[in-house]
Amino acid sequence: MENKEGGFFKVTGVMSGTSLDGIDFAACVFSEDHGEWNFRIEHATTYAYSAMWKNKLKSLFNAAANDLAKTHFDYGKLIGMLSKQFHQETGFDPYFISSHGHTIFHDPANGYTTQIGSGAAIATAASKPVVCDFRANDICLGGQGAPLVPIGDKLLFGKYDACLNLGGFSNISLDSGNKRIAFDICPVNTVLNLLSNKINLDYDKDGKTARQGRIIDDILKQMNSLPYYTGPIPKSLGTEWLNQNFLQFLNNYNTVPDLLRTITEHIAIQISDVLTNFEIRKTLITGGGAYNKFLIERLKSLSHSEFIIPDNQIIDIKEALIFAFLGLLRWKGEVNCLASATGAREDNIGGAIYLPLK
Repeated sequence: MENKEGGFFKVTGVMSGTSLDGIDFAACVFSEDHGEWNFRIEHATTYAYSAMWKNKLKSLFNAAANDLAKTHFDYGKLIGMLSKQFHQETGFDPYFISSHGHTIFHDPANGYTTQIGSGAAIATAASKPVVCDFRANDICLGGQGAPLVPIGDKLLFGKYDACLNLGGFSNISLDSGNKRIAFDICPVNTVLNLLSNKINLDYDKDGKTARQGRIIDDILKQMNSLPYYTGPIPKSLGTEWLNQNFLQFLNNYNTVPDLLRTITEHIAIQISDVLTNFEIRKTLITGGGAYNKFLIERLKSLSHSEFIIPDNQIIDIKEALIFAFLGLLRWKGEVNCLASATGAREDNIGGAIYLPLK
């Protein structure tokens, strides 16, 4: 199944992260030359969630089964309508849409993961083929179903020693020996934003509030002692782990600035430990956390790695770009999920394809 024009593949990548900022759309054009992949992002935008959608997505973890099922289709319709709007506004005409969906459950230890956003609903609303449901196949093969970005990092951003994403959770992708490995490091914007919400902020801009706080030593020690951090790779984080292990720290009676300061230090420590352990010299940083000036300062203070922060478009849209690329590999019938990163029994091809009515 190949659709290309003059050697170029046109794909719209769609991504919704755990930080609930909105839905990212990236109009991507890929080309391959003797095994070397190149890309350009022709257009990109983020459609912010309405208050209704933000509240709905926050509450789905504990929702009734019928509410979850209905929202799966409603969310797919939303993505489809926004995709059509994006294509009309930009004039971009992709061969297909590659949508990650929005993660509600991710519990690989118990053999399941759930990303809502019905591919059939997207395809019908957008009148385009859709690739989605990227994680399920890897879970069925005994993997974590995450992280999925390593193959994109390797093929599109291979000049960096490591690619670090500071999103709802931080995750890293790097070469170790002759294998590409990747794993989630620790929570980032998920917890920082939850704390900021307590003082009526959507997020802590530039880490200004955290900068004003003081480190709570006993809480920092407890955070750094969580068993996950010494667990074997591959490993991944999700809402379940957050609820069971981390929310207790957010509900502490210390002030929000002090908690933000403490968690920021925790994040910087965990990330710098990983960079030191793997002797990473040059690190590409993307995701919303790249704008957190105080967090970046703490990372630079604790790590010897050189940090490269790209232009805003790559910071904001890299995951949508990567999922566009994963969708392209799926469309071409090529491996898009590395067992070395997820722990699956073998490399695999993840993603379901939905075709619209003609």
